[in-house]
Amino acid sequence: MLARASTTGYICSRNDLCTARGDDAMKLEGLHHITMITADAQRNVDFYADVLGLRLVKTTVNFDDPGAYHLYFGDERGAPGSILTFFEYAGAERGRAGLGMIHTVQLGVPAEALDLWEARLAAAGHPAVREDGVLRFEDPDGLGLELVVADDGNPPLRAEHPEIPAASAITGVEGVRAFSEYAYVEERLLTDTLGFTYLGDGRYRLDGEERHVHWTFDPPTTNGRPGAGTVHHIAWASQDADHVAWRDRIAAAGGLVTDVIDRDYFDAIYFRTPRGILFEIATMSPGFAVDEDPDRLGEELRVPAIHAHLRECLERTLTPIANPRAVRRAAGTR
Repeated sequence: MLARASTTGYICSRNDLCTARGDDAMKLEGLHHITMITADAQRNVDFYADVLGLRLVKTTVNFDDPGAYHLYFGDERGAPGSILTFFEYAGAERGRAGLGMIHTVQLGVPAEALDLWEARLAAAGHPAVREDGVLRFEDPDGLGLELVVADDGNPPLRAEHPEIPAASAITGVEGVRAFSEYAYVEERLLTDTLGFTYLGDGRYRLDGEERHVHWTFDPPTTNGRPGAGTVHHIAWASQDADHVAWRDRIAAAGGLVTDVIDRDYFDAIYFRTPRGILFEIATMSPGFAVDEDPDRLGEELRVPAIHAHLRECLERTLTPIANPRAVRRAAGTR
């Protein structure tokens, strides 16, 4: 049974709908990735793979628009929970996060690393505002980022960078903030269907077996406008064996959910939440080393299998990207 509510969209009827969801032991494994939009692929790579010290783990193209780059950054192996991805739409106008959109991505760092990061960001031309142990800043496209103290149990997911000590490196995604009407009303899709815990005041936590992630709704401050510096979608991680069951669960809860789609590095399903945000659930495998040497992740263009016939054309038309790690290796520095 589905009830339409003006505050939260479709809401679970505990007596009927939850019974249809199947295995109550099935759980999401926290965050898989977050996908944003950039107007300049090289500038994006310079910021995320050099200034922030993440690893560019995959250089590929958008499955749904193969003329556009799709870049993946993360820890050394591209583990779920560390991954930030970007579609490049060259020269795109800057967007603005608003109602029904994610506005801030929170990355974890050790408490003692905040001084290093404040100085590093300032030196790179991205000054941060420091408040209550949080560094707030923007990426080159205007995406809101925060470095927050990672001190509540997530195993660190680090990349290596010669200028950033391992003890100070970013440790993965800790949380995400989004704008929503009725921000402080419990979103039952999150709690009853997807397994989040509601902590009150718009705050939620999703706990997997090894990692967790925080989600927060904030009251909207403006209407949004898609474009560079905005979030396209967020993906939650699923055990491979549970993936089809997640699709069934969402459909049973009244969600309009896609079929399972093969994205080469994971399988995916997509659906839009009652509050307007595009969600994905992605499998944990096969991972980013399925089509290239783990020691050379992200250093060559990888074309999705469904677009293999376009490789020659893409190699002619896409602007080459310099990967900072490959540049350092060629120069004889790590």
